[in-house]
Amino acid sequence: MLGANAVLGPGMRVEHPGRPDWGPGQVQSRIGARITVTFEEAGKVVIDGTRVELRILHSSDDAS
Repeated sequence: MLGANAVLGPGMRVEHPGRPDWGPGQVQSRIGARITVTFEEAGKVVIDGTRVELRILHSSDDAS
C-alpha cells in the first residue's frame, strides 16, 4: 500500500520526514513502491514507498 505516495510523479518536490538533513528533493520516478528522489544534500536516493511516506512540498513550504 502506497498511501499518499501513490500521487507522486516526476518533478514533484518532496521531503523525507525522517531525514530533514537531506533537504528538499525532486521525484525522478516512481515504479510501483520504488520512488527515486534527488535530494539537495543527499543526492539520488531510492525510497521504499511502503516504508516511508514522503511529504509533498508546496511552494510555500520549500525555502529554495
